[in-house]
Amino acid sequence: MVTRMCIVFFALLVLAGCGGAASDSSGTVVVFAAASLSDAFVDIEAAFEAGNPGVDVQLSFAGSSSLREQLLAGAPADVVALANEETMRLLVEAGEVRDPVVFAGNEIRLGVPVGNPAEIDALADLQSTSGLFVGICNAPVPCGEAARSVLAQADLEVEFDSEEPDARALATKLATGEFDAALVYRSDVVANVNIDGIELPDGVRGATSYPIAAVGTAQSDAAQDFISFVTTSDGQDVLDRFGFTRAQDVAQ
Repeated sequence: MVTRMCIVFFALLVLAGCGGAASDSSGTVVVFAAASLSDAFVDIEAAFEAGNPGVDVQLSFAGSSSLREQLLAGAPADVVALANEETMRLLVEAGEVRDPVVFAGNEIRLGVPVGNPAEIDALADLQSTSGLFVGICNAPVPCGEAARSVLAQADLEVEFDSEEPDARALATKLATGEFDAALVYRSDVVANVNIDGIELPDGVRGATSYPIAAVGTAQSDAAQDFISFVTTSDGQDVLDRFGFTRAQDVAQ
């Protein structure tokens, strides 16, 4: 706490001496983010730091449920961005965060390695075709919950060969050909040239919303500025480029 107070005081002195600056943010911002945000947030980090040269953003990625447990166990972070609102609600109730805002959305797609070597045509093939190696996210993480919702809507029972700890791990194995197919996020299909996507049946949809919030009660200007940047047109453009739904288009 003393260190943070010193950083803020120094920043105020610099502003007073210089007669103003582009931002009063300074110091380090530790961001815990859902694994599916990895590629997009690396670009957002670079863009934010370019506009805020006094700030060092440090990113830490994992499944949303894992990040929740880390925060509840006392892990230090300034900002948390998760892949579903229910997990964030639990952090709000625990007093770890406040006033989360939805900044993006995502949807499940049936993913296959580029070129579709197993010649899968539709979601139903996962149930009817033998000899496939198929992956899914673990049930506790948002990509696993959304994928299972898709299967329930399609009235399909699929035996999965592997359940991965987060969306990033699942997409990585699919891209390298370890799976013939996997239920991944649309963002994985858009961002990874080694993954092709197959549309889901009409009326079947697995969607999730991404909330972001500052951690704790002593929230720094830099943390709040990072959250604001993610929701600006610049931040939204990055997310859109990586296959996420813009905040304004996420169904509430």
